[in-house]
Amino acid sequence: MLFTDLGLAPAILTAVAEQGYQTPTPIQQKTIPVILQGKDVLGGAQTGTGKTAAFTLPILQMLQEEAKPLQPKQVRCLILTPTRELAVQVADNVAAYARHLPLRTAVFYGGVSVNPQLEQAALGLDILIATPGRLLDHLHQQSISLYQLEVLVLDEADRMLDMGFIHDIKRIMAKLPEKRQTLFFSATFSNDIKALADTLLNEPVLVEVAKANSASAQVEQLAFRVDSQRKRELISEVIGKRNWQQVLIFSRTKFGADRLSKQLQQDGIDAQAIHGDKSQGHRTKVLQDFKAGKLRVLVATDVAARGLDIEDLPIVVNFDLPHQAEDYVHRIGRTGRAGKFGLAVTLVTPDDLWMLKEIELLIKQVITQQVLPGYEHDPRFNHSSKGTHKSAEEQEASQVKKKLSNNRKLSIEKSKLRAIALGKKRAQ
Repeated sequence: MLFTDLGLAPAILTAVAEQGYQTPTPIQQKTIPVILQGKDVLGGAQTGTGKTAAFTLPILQMLQEEAKPLQPKQVRCLILTPTRELAVQVADNVAAYARHLPLRTAVFYGGVSVNPQLEQAALGLDILIATPGRLLDHLHQQSISLYQLEVLVLDEADRMLDMGFIHDIKRIMAKLPEKRQTLFFSATFSNDIKALADTLLNEPVLVEVAKANSASAQVEQLAFRVDSQRKRELISEVIGKRNWQQVLIFSRTKFGADRLSKQLQQDGIDAQAIHGDKSQGHRTKVLQDFKAGKLRVLVATDVAARGLDIEDLPIVVNFDLPHQAEDYVHRIGRTGRAGKFGLAVTLVTPDDLWMLKEIELLIKQVITQQVLPGYEHDPRFNHSSKGTHKSAEEQEASQVKKKLSNNRKLSIEKSKLRAIALGKKRAQ
Protein backbone atom coordinates (compact mmCIF):
# COMPACT_ATOMS: atom_id res chain seq x y z
CA MET A 1 0.00 0.00 0.00
CA LEU A 2 1.10 3.55 -0.82
CA PHE A 3 -0.04 6.89 0.60
CA THR A 4 -1.73 7.53 -2.76
CA ASP A 5 -4.08 4.63 -1.97
CA LEU A 6 -5.47 6.30 1.15
CA GLY A 7 -7.60 8.96 -0.52
CA LEU A 8 -5.57 11.94 0.65
CA ALA A 9 -5.59 15.29 -1.17
CA PRO A 10 -2.74 16.07 -3.62
CA ALA A 11 -1.46 18.92 -1.41
CA ILE A 12 -1.10 16.49 1.52
CA LEU A 13 0.52 13.79 -0.63
CA THR A 14 3.03 16.35 -1.91
CA ALA A 15 3.98 17.31 1.65
CA VAL A 16 4.32 13.63 2.64
CA ALA A 17 6.58 12.98 -0.36
CA GLU A 18 8.69 16.02 0.55
CA GLN A 19 9.30 14.39 3.94
CA GLY A 20 10.64 11.34 2.10
CA TYR A 21 7.73 8.97 2.78
CA GLN A 22 5.94 6.80 0.22
CA THR A 23 4.69 3.77 2.14
CA PRO A 24 2.48 4.17 5.21
CA THR A 25 3.40 2.32 8.39
CA PRO A 26 1.02 -0.33 9.81
CA ILE A 27 -0.56 2.11 12.28
CA GLN A 28 -1.11 4.61 9.45
CA GLN A 29 -2.65 1.98 7.16
CA LYS A 30 -5.11 0.94 9.88
CA THR A 31 -5.91 4.34 11.38
CA ILE A 32 -6.20 6.79 8.49
CA PRO A 33 -9.23 5.15 6.81
CA VAL A 34 -11.07 4.84 10.14
CA ILE A 35 -10.53 8.51 11.02
CA LEU A 36 -11.65 9.60 7.56
CA GLN A 37 -14.92 7.75 8.23
CA GLY A 38 -15.47 10.05 11.21
CA LYS A 39 -15.22 7.30 13.84
CA ASP A 40 -13.66 7.53 17.28
CA VAL A 41 -10.35 5.67 17.63
CA LEU A 42 -8.70 3.92 20.56
CA GLY A 43 -5.13 3.49 19.37
CA GLY A 44 -2.47 1.31 20.95
CA ALA A 45 0.81 2.47 19.48
CA GLN A 46 4.34 2.83 20.75
CA THR A 47 6.58 5.74 19.85
CA GLY A 48 8.34 5.40 16.54
CA THR A 49 5.43 3.75 14.73
CA GLY A 50 4.36 6.78 12.71
CA LYS A 51 1.50 7.52 15.10
CA THR A 52 1.61 11.33 14.69
CA ALA A 53 1.12 11.15 10.94
CA ALA A 54 -1.57 8.51 11.49
CA PHE A 55 -3.87 11.10 13.05
CA THR A 56 -2.47 14.29 11.50
CA LEU A 57 -2.93 13.36 7.83
CA PRO A 58 -6.63 12.43 8.02
CA ILE A 59 -7.37 15.45 10.23
CA LEU A 60 -5.81 17.74 7.63
CA GLN A 61 -7.86 15.99 4.94
CA MET A 62 -11.14 16.54 6.82
CA LEU A 63 -10.40 20.17 7.70
CA GLN A 64 -9.50 21.14 4.14
CA GLU A 65 -12.53 19.30 2.72
CA GLU A 66 -14.84 21.30 4.99
CA ALA A 67 -13.05 24.63 4.96
CA LYS A 68 -14.81 27.18 7.15
CA PRO A 69 -14.16 30.84 7.97
CA LEU A 70 -12.60 30.89 11.42
CA GLN A 71 -14.35 32.78 14.17
CA PRO A 72 -12.24 34.72 16.73
CA LYS A 73 -10.93 32.39 19.45
CA GLN A 74 -12.38 29.32 17.69
CA VAL A 75 -10.49 26.01 17.64
CA ARG A 76 -11.53 23.30 15.18
CA CYS A 77 -9.09 20.57 16.23
CA LEU A 78 -7.32 20.21 19.59
CA ILE A 79 -4.31 17.93 20.10
CA LEU A 80 -3.41 17.47 23.77
CA THR A 81 0.09 16.29 24.71
CA PRO A 82 1.63 15.69 28.16
CA THR A 83 4.80 17.78 27.72
CA ARG A 84 5.97 20.87 25.89
CA GLU A 85 8.69 18.89 24.12
CA LEU A 86 6.14 16.52 22.65
CA ALA A 87 3.85 19.44 21.82
CA VAL A 88 6.64 21.07 19.81
CA GLN A 89 7.42 17.78 18.09
CA VAL A 90 3.79 17.25 17.08
CA ALA A 91 3.49 20.88 15.97
CA ASP A 92 6.53 20.50 13.73
CA ASN A 93 4.96 17.46 12.10
CA VAL A 94 1.62 19.19 11.63
CA ALA A 95 3.34 22.22 10.06
CA ALA A 96 5.31 19.99 7.68
CA TYR A 97 2.25 18.09 6.45
CA ALA A 98 0.03 21.22 6.26
CA ARG A 99 2.56 23.39 4.47
CA HIS A 100 0.54 23.46 1.22
CA LEU A 101 -2.84 23.97 2.91
CA PRO A 102 -4.46 27.28 3.95
CA LEU A 103 -4.86 26.19 7.58
CA ARG A 104 -3.93 28.08 10.73
CA THR A 105 -2.04 26.06 13.34
CA ALA A 106 -0.39 26.93 16.66
CA VAL A 107 1.26 25.31 19.66
CA PHE A 108 0.60 26.49 23.24
CA TYR A 109 2.68 25.41 26.24
CA GLY A 110 3.93 26.91 29.48
CA GLY A 111 7.31 28.38 30.34
CA VAL A 112 7.08 31.06 27.64
CA SER A 113 5.25 34.38 27.26
CA VAL A 114 1.52 34.05 26.73
CA ASN A 115 1.22 37.22 24.61
CA PRO A 116 2.11 35.69 21.19
CA GLN A 117 -0.32 32.87 21.97
CA LEU A 118 -3.09 35.38 22.71
CA GLU A 119 -2.52 37.01 19.33
CA GLN A 120 -2.73 33.66 17.54
CA ALA A 121 -5.83 32.59 19.44
CA ALA A 122 -7.66 35.85 18.69
CA LEU A 123 -7.69 35.03 14.96
CA GLY A 124 -9.04 31.51 15.43
CA LEU A 125 -7.19 28.24 14.79
CA ASP A 126 -7.80 25.20 12.64
CA ILE A 127 -5.43 23.10 14.76
CA LEU A 128 -4.15 23.80 18.26
CA ILE A 129 -1.50 21.61 19.86
CA ALA A 130 -1.31 22.25 23.60
CA THR A 131 -0.30 20.98 27.02
CA PRO A 132 -3.13 20.72 29.59
CA GLY A 133 -1.84 23.40 31.97
CA ARG A 134 -1.39 26.18 29.41
CA LEU A 135 -4.66 25.26 27.70
CA LEU A 136 -6.51 25.71 30.99
CA ASP A 137 -4.84 29.11 31.40
CA HIS A 138 -6.33 30.20 28.07
CA LEU A 139 -9.73 28.74 28.92
CA HIS A 140 -9.77 30.64 32.23
CA GLN A 141 -8.84 33.85 30.41
CA GLN A 142 -11.48 33.04 27.77
CA SER A 143 -8.87 33.67 25.09
CA ILE A 144 -9.96 30.52 23.23
CA SER A 145 -13.26 28.69 22.84
CA LEU A 146 -13.70 24.94 22.41
CA TYR A 147 -17.48 24.90 21.94
CA GLN A 148 -17.15 24.47 18.17
CA LEU A 149 -14.43 21.81 18.40
CA GLU A 150 -14.72 19.12 15.74
CA VAL A 151 -11.83 16.78 16.59
CA LEU A 152 -10.04 16.01 19.87
CA VAL A 153 -6.77 14.07 20.01
CA LEU A 154 -5.23 12.79 23.25
CA ASP A 155 -1.64 11.82 22.45
CA GLU A 156 0.24 9.62 24.94
CA ALA A 157 -2.73 9.55 27.27
CA ASP A 158 -1.02 7.13 29.64
CA ARG A 159 1.74 9.63 30.25
CA MET A 160 -0.81 12.35 31.00
CA LEU A 161 -2.29 10.20 33.75
CA ASP A 162 1.16 9.31 35.10
CA MET A 163 1.92 13.03 35.37
CA GLY A 164 -1.26 13.71 37.33
CA PHE A 165 -3.20 15.49 34.59
CA ILE A 166 -6.44 13.54 35.09
CA HIS A 167 -8.22 16.44 36.83
CA ASP A 168 -6.99 18.92 34.21
CA ILE A 169 -8.28 16.64 31.47
CA LYS A 170 -11.69 16.41 33.13
CA ARG A 171 -11.88 20.22 33.39
CA ILE A 172 -11.01 20.50 29.71
CA MET A 173 -13.60 17.86 28.77
CA ALA A 174 -16.28 19.94 30.45
CA LYS A 175 -15.60 22.70 27.90
CA LEU A 176 -16.02 20.45 24.85
CA PRO A 177 -19.13 19.90 22.73
CA GLU A 178 -20.74 16.49 23.16
CA LYS A 179 -20.76 15.93 19.42
CA ARG A 180 -17.15 15.57 18.29
CA GLN A 181 -14.69 13.00 17.00
CA THR A 182 -12.19 11.77 19.60
CA LEU A 183 -8.89 10.04 18.89
CA PHE A 184 -7.21 8.46 21.92
CA PHE A 185 -3.64 7.12 21.71
CA SER A 186 -1.66 5.31 24.39
CA ALA A 187 1.36 3.00 24.43
CA THR A 188 0.11 1.18 27.53
CA PHE A 189 -3.36 0.31 28.80
CA SER A 190 -3.81 0.33 32.56
CA ASN A 191 -7.23 0.15 34.22
CA ASP A 192 -7.17 3.94 34.68
CA ILE A 193 -6.49 4.44 30.98
CA LYS A 194 -9.37 2.15 30.03
CA ALA A 195 -11.68 3.99 32.42
CA LEU A 196 -10.73 7.38 30.94
CA ALA A 197 -11.20 6.08 27.39
CA ASP A 198 -14.67 4.81 28.29
CA THR A 199 -15.73 8.31 29.38
CA LEU A 200 -14.37 10.06 26.27
CA LEU A 201 -15.00 7.73 23.36
CA ASN A 202 -18.20 6.80 21.56
CA GLU A 203 -18.16 3.28 20.12
CA PRO A 204 -14.45 3.54 19.24
CA VAL A 205 -12.59 1.39 16.75
CA LEU A 206 -9.65 -0.33 18.43
CA VAL A 207 -6.46 -0.01 16.40
CA GLU A 208 -3.31 -1.78 17.57
CA VAL A 209 -0.06 -2.51 15.77
CA ALA A 210 1.33 -4.47 18.73
CA LYS A 211 -0.10 -5.96 21.87
CA ALA A 212 -0.67 -3.42 24.62
CA ASN A 213 2.21 -3.06 27.07
CA SER A 214 4.55 -4.89 24.71
CA ALA A 215 8.11 -4.05 23.72
CA SER A 216 9.12 -3.60 20.10
CA ALA A 217 10.67 -6.62 18.44
CA GLN A 218 13.18 -4.21 16.88
CA VAL A 219 14.78 -3.56 20.28
CA GLU A 220 17.36 -5.90 21.80
CA GLN A 221 16.99 -5.85 25.58
CA LEU A 222 19.88 -6.52 27.93
CA ALA A 223 20.43 -6.11 31.69
CA PHE A 224 23.80 -5.68 33.42
CA ARG A 225 23.91 -6.77 37.05
CA VAL A 226 25.93 -4.34 39.10
CA ASP A 227 26.24 -3.07 42.65
CA SER A 228 24.55 0.31 43.11
CA GLN A 229 27.77 2.17 43.98
CA ARG A 230 29.42 1.05 40.73
CA LYS A 231 26.68 1.90 38.25
CA ARG A 232 28.30 5.13 37.05
CA GLU A 233 31.66 3.43 36.69
CA LEU A 234 30.15 0.62 34.62
CA ILE A 235 28.15 2.76 32.20
CA SER A 236 31.07 5.12 31.68
CA GLU A 237 33.34 2.19 30.84
CA VAL A 238 30.80 0.60 28.48
CA ILE A 239 30.19 3.85 26.59
CA GLY A 240 33.93 4.35 26.15
CA LYS A 241 35.03 0.80 25.31
CA ARG A 242 32.13 0.08 22.97
CA ASN A 243 32.40 3.51 21.36
CA TRP A 244 28.74 4.41 21.76
CA GLN A 245 28.27 7.79 20.11
CA GLN A 246 24.62 8.62 20.74
CA VAL A 247 23.13 7.41 24.01
CA LEU A 248 19.95 8.38 25.84
CA ILE A 249 20.20 7.59 29.57
CA PHE A 250 17.17 7.61 31.84
CA SER A 251 17.50 8.75 35.43
CA ARG A 252 14.69 8.43 37.95
CA THR A 253 15.25 11.86 39.52
CA LYS A 254 16.29 15.36 38.49
CA PHE A 255 19.14 15.36 41.01
CA GLY A 256 20.34 12.01 39.73
CA ALA A 257 20.31 13.24 36.13
CA ASP A 258 22.43 16.29 37.01
CA ARG A 259 24.88 14.23 39.07
CA LEU A 260 25.33 11.54 36.41
CA SER A 261 25.89 14.05 33.60
CA LYS A 262 28.58 15.82 35.65
CA GLN A 263 30.26 12.52 36.51
CA LEU A 264 30.31 11.47 32.85
CA GLN A 265 31.82 14.84 31.92
CA GLN A 266 34.56 14.23 34.48
CA ASP A 267 35.20 10.89 32.73
CA GLY A 268 35.70 12.72 29.45
CA ILE A 269 32.28 11.92 27.97
CA ASP A 270 30.28 14.80 26.52
CA ALA A 271 26.99 14.68 28.44
CA GLN A 272 24.15 17.02 29.37
CA ALA A 273 21.02 16.62 31.49
CA ILE A 274 17.46 17.77 30.86
CA HIS A 275 14.55 17.77 33.29
CA GLY A 276 11.68 19.92 34.48
CA ASP A 277 13.86 22.32 36.47
CA LYS A 278 15.92 23.29 33.42
CA SER A 279 14.87 26.36 31.45
CA GLN A 280 12.98 25.89 28.20
CA GLY A 281 15.90 27.46 26.32
CA HIS A 282 18.39 25.02 27.83
CA ARG A 283 16.18 22.01 27.11
CA THR A 284 15.60 23.06 23.51
CA LYS A 285 19.32 23.69 22.87
CA VAL A 286 20.40 20.37 24.44
CA LEU A 287 17.77 18.41 22.51
CA GLN A 288 18.81 20.06 19.26
CA ASP A 289 22.47 19.24 19.88
CA PHE A 290 21.64 15.65 20.74
CA LYS A 291 19.48 15.18 17.64
CA ALA A 292 22.20 16.70 15.47
CA GLY A 293 24.84 14.34 16.90
CA LYS A 294 26.75 17.17 18.56
CA LEU A 295 26.11 15.72 22.04
CA ARG A 296 27.19 12.17 22.85
CA VAL A 297 25.08 11.42 25.92
CA LEU A 298 21.75 12.87 26.99
CA VAL A 299 20.68 12.13 30.57
CA ALA A 300 16.96 12.70 31.05
CA THR A 301 14.05 12.09 33.34
CA ASP A 302 11.00 10.32 31.90
CA VAL A 303 9.00 13.52 31.49
CA ALA A 304 11.75 15.52 29.77
CA ALA A 305 12.40 12.87 27.14
CA ARG A 306 8.82 12.61 25.91
CA GLY A 307 9.30 14.93 22.95
CA LEU A 308 12.53 13.34 21.78
CA ASP A 309 12.06 11.98 18.27
CA ILE A 310 15.14 10.51 16.60
CA GLU A 311 14.53 7.80 14.04
CA ASP A 312 18.07 6.40 14.28
CA LEU A 313 18.69 6.66 18.02
CA PRO A 314 20.74 3.48 18.57
CA ILE A 315 20.94 3.06 22.34
CA VAL A 316 18.78 3.67 25.39
CA VAL A 317 20.09 3.05 28.92
CA ASN A 318 17.99 2.63 32.04
CA PHE A 319 20.49 3.89 34.61
CA ASP A 320 17.67 3.70 37.15
CA LEU A 321 14.65 1.47 36.75
CA PRO A 322 11.38 3.41 36.50
CA HIS A 323 8.81 3.67 39.26
CA GLN A 324 6.26 1.80 37.14
CA ALA A 325 6.81 -1.12 34.80
CA GLU A 326 4.77 0.60 32.07
CA ASP A 327 7.36 3.39 31.91
CA TYR A 328 9.94 0.84 30.78
CA VAL A 329 7.94 0.33 27.58
CA HIS A 330 7.96 4.10 26.95
CA ARG A 331 11.68 4.37 27.60
CA ILE A 332 12.91 1.62 25.31
CA GLY A 333 10.45 2.82 22.66
CA ARG A 334 12.80 5.75 22.00
CA THR A 335 15.07 3.35 20.07
CA GLY A 336 14.29 0.76 17.40
CA ARG A 337 12.04 3.22 15.57
CA ALA A 338 10.87 3.41 11.97
CA GLY A 339 11.96 -0.16 11.25
CA LYS A 340 15.48 0.33 12.61
CA PHE A 341 17.08 -1.89 15.24
CA GLY A 342 17.99 -0.55 18.67
CA LEU A 343 19.58 -1.59 21.95
CA ALA A 344 18.06 -1.09 25.40
CA VAL A 345 20.45 -1.62 28.33
CA THR A 346 19.26 -1.71 31.94
CA LEU A 347 21.51 -1.50 35.02
CA VAL A 348 20.12 -3.79 37.70
CA THR A 349 21.11 -3.79 41.36
CA PRO A 350 19.92 -6.42 43.88
CA ASP A 351 17.22 -4.02 45.08
CA ASP A 352 15.96 -3.61 41.49
CA LEU A 353 15.32 -7.27 40.76
CA TRP A 354 11.72 -7.23 41.91
CA MET A 355 10.97 -4.40 39.48
CA LEU A 356 12.78 -6.23 36.69
CA LYS A 357 10.47 -9.17 37.36
CA GLU A 358 7.45 -6.83 37.17
CA ILE A 359 8.69 -5.55 33.81
CA GLU A 360 9.18 -9.07 32.47
CA LEU A 361 5.65 -10.00 33.52
CA LEU A 362 4.28 -6.89 31.78
CA ILE A 363 6.06 -7.34 28.47
CA LYS A 364 5.87 -11.15 28.65
CA GLN A 365 9.58 -11.50 27.92
CA VAL A 366 12.63 -12.59 29.87
CA ILE A 367 15.39 -9.99 29.71
CA THR A 368 18.87 -11.44 29.35
CA GLN A 369 21.07 -10.62 32.36
CA GLN A 370 24.86 -10.38 32.25
CA VAL A 371 27.73 -9.56 34.58
CA LEU A 372 30.62 -7.70 33.00
CA PRO A 373 34.18 -8.83 33.88
CA GLY A 374 35.52 -6.88 36.83
CA TYR A 375 32.05 -6.10 38.16
CA GLU A 376 31.51 -9.09 40.39
CA HIS A 377 28.44 -8.37 42.38
CA ASP A 378 26.49 -8.54 45.58
CA PRO A 379 25.95 -12.15 46.75
CA ARG A 380 22.22 -11.48 46.97
CA PHE A 381 22.14 -11.90 43.18
CA ASN A 382 22.96 -15.59 43.63
CA HIS A 383 19.68 -16.15 45.43
CA SER A 384 17.54 -13.73 43.45
CA SER A 385 18.18 -15.59 40.22
CA LYS A 386 16.36 -18.55 41.78
CA GLY A 387 13.37 -16.41 42.57
CA THR A 388 14.17 -15.90 46.24
CA HIS A 389 14.88 -12.18 46.01
CA LYS A 390 12.33 -10.18 47.94
CA SER A 391 10.73 -6.87 47.09
CA ALA A 392 11.41 -3.82 49.24
CA GLU A 393 8.13 -4.38 51.08
CA GLU A 394 8.96 -8.03 51.71
CA GLN A 395 12.43 -7.11 52.91
CA GLU A 396 10.97 -4.58 55.33
CA ALA A 397 8.47 -7.12 56.65
CA SER A 398 11.25 -9.67 57.05
CA GLN A 399 13.37 -7.16 58.97
CA VAL A 400 10.46 -6.36 61.29
CA LYS A 401 9.85 -10.06 61.89
CA LYS A 402 13.55 -10.61 62.59
CA LYS A 403 13.61 -7.66 65.00
CA LEU A 404 10.59 -9.02 66.88
CA SER A 405 12.25 -12.42 67.07
CA ASN A 406 15.44 -10.89 68.44
CA ASN A 407 13.47 -8.88 70.97
CA ARG A 408 11.69 -12.03 72.08
CA LYS A 409 14.96 -13.90 72.50
CA LEU A 410 16.36 -10.98 74.51
CA SER A 411 13.28 -10.97 76.73
CA ILE A 412 13.67 -14.70 77.40
CA GLU A 413 17.34 -14.26 78.29
CA LYS A 414 16.46 -11.44 80.69
CA SER A 415 13.82 -13.62 82.34
CA LYS A 416 16.36 -16.43 82.83
CA LEU A 417 18.85 -14.04 84.40
CA ARG A 418 16.19 -12.66 86.75
CA ALA A 419 15.24 -16.22 87.73
CA ILE A 420 18.84 -17.12 88.46
CA ALA A 421 19.35 -13.94 90.49
CA LEU A 422 16.15 -14.61 92.46
CA GLY A 423 17.22 -18.21 93.13
CA LYS A 424 20.60 -17.07 94.48
CA LYS A 425 18.90 -14.50 96.71
CA ARG A 426 16.61 -17.12 98.24
CA ALA A 427 19.54 -19.44 98.81
CA GLN A 428 21.21 -16.75 100.87
